Amino acid sequence: MTTPSRWNGPFDPASTDRGPVSDRGLAADSGPASDRALAPDRGPASDSGPASDRGPASDRGLAALSGAARMPVSRVPVSRRPDETSARTGAGKGQAKGRRGPADPVRALMHRHHDLCAHAVDPLEIAAGLEAHGVTDRTAARFRHRDVFSLAEELYARVPRAEEPAPPAAPAPGRAPGVRMTLAALWLLPGALCAATASAALRVDALRKDTTVGLALGAGGAVLTLIAVWLCLRRGPLRVLGSGRGGRIAHALGAGWLLGYAAAGDWLLTGLLDGRRPYYAAPAAEAAVLLALAAAPAAWCARWFAVRARRRLAVSRGLEEFAAGVRPLFAGVVTAFLCALAALVLAARLTVPGSPPATAPLSTAEAAVVALCGLLFLARLLAVHGFRRAALGGIAVACAVQAVALATAAAARLPGAAPLGEPVARLTAAQGAAAVPAAACGAAALALLIHAFGVLCRASAHGGPGARTARAAHDTRTTRTAPDRAP
Repeated sequence: MTTPSRWNGPFDPASTDRGPVSDRGLAADSGPASDRALAPDRGPASDSGPASDRGPASDRGLAALSGAARMPVSRVPVSRRPDETSARTGAGKGQAKGRRGPADPVRALMHRHHDLCAHAVDPLEIAAGLEAHGVTDRTAARFRHRDVFSLAEELYARVPRAEEPAPPAAPAPGRAPGVRMTLAALWLLPGALCAATASAALRVDALRKDTTVGLALGAGGAVLTLIAVWLCLRRGPLRVLGSGRGGRIAHALGAGWLLGYAAAGDWLLTGLLDGRRPYYAAPAAEAAVLLALAAAPAAWCARWFAVRARRRLAVSRGLEEFAAGVRPLFAGVVTAFLCALAALVLAARLTVPGSPPATAPLSTAEAAVVALCGLLFLARLLAVHGFRRAALGGIAVACAVQAVALATAAAARLPGAAPLGEPVARLTAAQGAAAVPAAACGAAALALLIHAFGVLCRASAHGGPGARTARAAHDTRTTRTAPDRAP
């Protein structure tokens, strides 16, 4: 039998080195009652009843002998989780560092896009801006949101507004229909002015056998038509917001070259290839009337697409859902504009004297004008929604092809340089001089159509000025990031 330790208690430093439980149980009977009261080798508190029911110390020693198989050998400290740090040993520090995460994962995103969120007028603009920065629904899931729209709603609710926009003034009763009628008349004004000018100028030339009066009348009508077109581009759905002076000058030069080639390009190309030929004003007048009349359906289609896409953005709950709903809208808009051009070709034939008959098939010159109308419409639609660089690129490609055709035809007249103009000569001999602008504008319009089908079906194209600014800033960055990487 062993002698009980003088440190017999719960903090006995030698408690783990003592003998087996049976020896400690016998030793508990030989010590005084005070020592037995401090003995740490009793069973759990639930197994020990009141002091009056436990019996004498000798019985407790025998109970300890009988329960030695189920009692622990030594006191074990309270267990901790693997990631819980111990104040004494420091255990778990490495695991805690690995498991620790941000309590608010949206805070970093909120600080990074603070300007976008502070100046947004609604959560839809924030969602479009986030998509422009490369945030997708998969990225939103990392921020504990089901999609980008849900994440944008939280950002809009948490970020205070930089400046509250003034509430729109309530329109006066009966003014809304008047404003709509005024805009509709404005869109119809270029076509009406151009048709009246072309018809009057050609009829005066035919009656007086003098081109002086016709030229003066045509010049005055052309100036009025250009002013009307400028007013249409400055107001309504065809207005481009945020374009600098350089961009406006570049677009004006490109459109001016295309319009100038439609007026006199075929005559100039034919003269370079085959020698001097007389100028016929009827094809140029028909092309001008068709282009002017196309302003009204272009404005209507642009407005219809913008309104429907904005409504789709308000009810969509995901980027893929929005894109799937906008693609049929865009295809319908392009189809409607082409059908309107087919009707306008017939109207131009009936308006301009000397045009082909109404029942005649579409000529190459008219196909070139239709391709030019489609190119200008797609370029303007892209520029309205913030893709000005792509719009300018399509116009520049068409201008470059036409300029190269004229340059090679002019170079072929030099001694020994006849092979340079052989491709253009063969094309014009087979399809006519209008085949060059038809091919140039048609190829550029097809490229813009493919590009627009991809970019105009995104939420960032319809999120307002804030989303367009965010997209422009994202496009000008030199570093490239993965599309699903959280910003």
